[in-house]
Amino acid sequence: MHAATQVQRRLQGYRLTTAEILYHLPDHPAVLQSFVWQDLDLAPRYPVLRRFLDFWVREIDGRLHSVRVASASLLNGPELRHTRHLRHLN
Repeated sequence: MHAATQVQRRLQGYRLTTAEILYHLPDHPAVLQSFVWQDLDLAPRYPVLRRFLDFWVREIDGRLHSVRVASASLLNGPELRHTRHLRHLN
């Protein structure tokens, strides 16, 4: 994805989203494996993650166990702080 497209998506409300996906190993269903997925997505519905999970269920043999999701905004408004502790660097 191009940098300009990423910035446009962030301005549209997309957030950096990380999902930890636990799934059962196909040959050893009692064993769980972890997969970390990360992309820009829209909270709280997460359409990009949902498309990925739909793909997983359709195309990948490992049955899903659980998914943990965290997201954070990458563009915040300006922050102003007043301080008396700055000195001139002359």
